[in-house]
Amino acid sequence: MKALMEMQKKLYPDILHVIQQRYSILSSVDIFQPIGRRSLAENTNTTERVVRSEISFLHKQGLIDVTSKGMHITKEGKLVLEQLAQFMKEVSGLTIMEKQLEQKLPVQKVMVVPGDSDVYMWVKQEMGKACVSYLKSRSKPKGTIAVTGGTTMAALSEVMTPLASIKNGLFLPARGGLGENAENQANSIAAEMAGKAHGTYRQLYVPDPLSESSYQTIIKEPAILEVLERIKHSDVVIHGIGDALTMAKRRKTTSDVLEKLISKQAVSESFGYYFDTRGDIVHKVRTVGIHLEDLPSIDTVITIAGGKSKATAIASYFKHGESDLLITDEAAAKEILRGTAL
Repeated sequence: MKALMEMQKKLYPDILHVIQQRYSILSSVDIFQPIGRRSLAENTNTTERVVRSEISFLHKQGLIDVTSKGMHITKEGKLVLEQLAQFMKEVSGLTIMEKQLEQKLPVQKVMVVPGDSDVYMWVKQEMGKACVSYLKSRSKPKGTIAVTGGTTMAALSEVMTPLASIKNGLFLPARGGLGENAENQANSIAAEMAGKAHGTYRQLYVPDPLSESSYQTIIKEPAILEVLERIKHSDVVIHGIGDALTMAKRRKTTSDVLEKLISKQAVSESFGYYFDTRGDIVHKVRTVGIHLEDLPSIDTVITIAGGKSKATAIASYFKHGESDLLITDEAAAKEILRGTAL
């Protein structure tokens, strides 16, 4: 396939760019439908003039419908998009990247999707779709899935579909709330995933982080203890990796702790632990939910993180972090493999 593409590029040097652009537009229409031209231009980081031209072409090909409410992908468009997904991986060298990352990082399996989630919102949904596909192939009947919060996890919840392998699956927040937007809270994400997967869910109404005295009081509450037990015995844990300073600011961290993170060169955060470039823990906050020491007992741990800006954080976490599957994007993968991430 790659040899054929190389020959085609000699005759039409821009062919790969055109295919990538149309793939991006089709993906965005599929995810955000019904969507207007202006929103589509913003989501694909292109001009409205380019979008107008490409939409005209895709409409003539019968791949999208244009209505007064916005654009929708057709059945044929959906089929083309699914067929293009593997093609895009091959011609972009993503399959090779996956193998290289599996050798470089302590993780059993890596899945890389095209694009940069820092630039294109639809790339986060593509990472989410990859996770859903993996869950469908690996999940157990009546499984329990715990998820953390964040924009990437929220994108996963948006593309969740019924899981045939899980009947009445239980979805749980992996930790307490960060005081961020409700749609990015672990509680909200678990509830939305349960609804779309035809499962059930439980909530964990505790703040994150907590003082030591508050922590000791809260974990003695019977209702909290019951949910916490279920969380710690989940079959699957799905989590993201955050940039250390970004996460610290979201938590409204005190100035002295922030200074500590800067002086210790913290670059990544996950489960309330902050890591430096060597993967050493430089700070930990009290949270109710899954902790790093719980991960070895979990059947399947899935890490989802992407974007060029997250490459350093991803590489840092995997110095010591536990995971069975890493789902990332092309931009982060390239940075990690170049060795410039750390």
